[in-house]
Order: sequence, then structure tokens, then C-alpha cells
Amino acid sequence: MADIARIANVSKPTVSRVLSGSPLVTQATRDHVLEVARAHGYAVNRNAQKLRQTRTDTISVVLDFGSHRGGRIADPFIFELLAGVAEALAVRKLDLLLSPPAAQDERAYQDQVNARVVDGFIFLGQGERDPMLRDLAKLGVPFVVWGAVDPTEPYCAVGSDNRLGGRLAGEYFLRSGRKDWLFIGDTNHAEIAMRHDGLSEAAHSKSASIRVLRTGDMSYTSTLNDTAAYLATHPAPDAVFAFSDTAAMAVIAAFKERGLRAPEDFALVGYNNIPPAAAFTPAITTVEQETHIAGAILVEKLMQKIEGGRAASTLLPTRLIVRET
Repeated sequence: MADIARIANVSKPTVSRVLSGSPLVTQATRDHVLEVARAHGYAVNRNAQKLRQTRTDTISVVLDFGSHRGGRIADPFIFELLAGVAEALAVRKLDLLLSPPAAQDERAYQDQVNARVVDGFIFLGQGERDPMLRDLAKLGVPFVVWGAVDPTEPYCAVGSDNRLGGRLAGEYFLRSGRKDWLFIGDTNHAEIAMRHDGLSEAAHSKSASIRVLRTGDMSYTSTLNDTAAYLATHPAPDAVFAFSDTAAMAVIAAFKERGLRAPEDFALVGYNNIPPAAAFTPAITTVEQETHIAGAILVEKLMQKIEGGRAASTLLPTRLIVRET
């Protein structure tokens, strides 16, 4: 910075004001200093700058790698959520640090805030780490969660009405005259358990039966293999509610191997309404989660927490999108 000041024939504090965007310099001086800085390859060291600030202006986004075999995440829904969060952070001129889950110890997250690595966390998916999230909330660490919205939880969550989504799927099956249902998903996950509960409410109202297939993880391959193995030893249901659209695509492939097609042989409902669901053959009936607004809401809630305020959990609009299955 001293070199730029000498070359531009201004003071070092003037260079500092220009580079920090201060209004206390004229436009002509700003243009002159920036021209000199660019010509000599000077850039602000953001990490050094942050050491003098009370905040890092960096938010950690933590993905749920534990729910995907070998740490692989390929579901487009996750990346739609991530894109929405990234866009909302960019509007606020905040940096995004994409992080794998720390050890299942809430103090590892607290240490990152205390060490001024990040200002807070956005967890995309609760997975099976709900106990850790409860403990993290007790420590006062700023964070929000995309997942199941439960008023009894001590932390802020944003998500669709999963119980309503399950009920909408069940009511669709009933309108289609289907009574033998298969629910596919790991009910150890709070979101998926709520979807199962909603489906059960619809089933009990009309005496439909529900079987449950718990998949090894949330990947396409695992769902395909588990569904194929299930069909090899059990009679085929006349309706399937899958925990995601990606899982629904795997279900279609597994049923097709046994000569069964949707909607002729079984009705099918997925979850999330990712773009490929509409273009798939057959087009997948699904429960929509409005990811285009989720990112902005997650960031807004987290900033409320970082600024010392309270952030209430939020349920997003949830609706059934009826297509070919």
C-alpha cells in the first residue's frame, strides 16, 4: 500500500480509503489510485483486512455428506439450494466457504466462529445430526438449517411442510384408486419421517396400507439397488412415494426391469420438483419445494442471528405437481 501511495503521489491513508470504498475521497483521486493499483498488480489482502474487522464476512455452508455413499452428492436439488444461498450471499457481498461436516462435536463449529474463520453456518440438510444441532444451539453459535421445521426444536429451520407433502401424495394415490403403497426413504431423517407421517394420515383415512423400504443412503444407485432387491422378494405395490425426485427416477428404472411401468402399473410421487422431473419419461408427479426463495430466506435468517436477533423457523409453500406418473 505504501508503494502505491508513493507512485500515485498520495498519502497511505488515502490509498486505504480508496481501496475500502470510503466516500471521503474525490472521484478523480479514486480513479487515479485504482489505475495505479491495477497497473502494478496490487490487490487487497482480504484475509489480512478481516483481522482488523469485527466480522469475517464469510459464511460456511455445510453439506450433509453423511447421507450419501462415499461422500458423493449428485442430487440436483442440493445444488439448486446451494446456488440460491450463493446468490443471496453475493448480494450482501459475503464470502461462501463450502465445508464438509466437522466432527459430530458442536465445539468444532464453535471454534471456527471464535477463531474468526466464519461468522456463522448454513446447514443444508439435518441428516442424522439433529442431536448435535440442538447442542450447538445451546452454545449460541449463529446457524440456520434447511430441513424439517419443528416448533419444538431450539434452532431456526427453513423448509417445506413435509407432513403436508406426504398427505398430498397419499390423497393423490387415493384419487387414483391405489390402496397398496410403498414408502421409500430413511425415516431416521426428520424431513423424511414427517413425509411418512403425512402419508400415513392419508392412508388411515381410507384404510390404505403402507409398506416402508429404507434405503442404504440417498443416492440414485443405492435406491435403484434396494428397490430392485425389494421387488425380487415382495409383491409390487400399486403406488410409490419416494423421498426425492432422483429416488423416483431410480424407482422407475427398478420397476421397469420387472416389466412394470408408471402410471399403468403403479402411481408414483417424488419430492423436490427438480427440473429433470418434468423432462423425465414419464414426467414425474412430485411435491414442490420452492428452492428459488429458500436461499434468500436462509441467509436473511442467519444474518438476524449474527446481528444478535432472534430468527423464527419458516415453512415454505408446499404443493403437489401432477404429471404423468
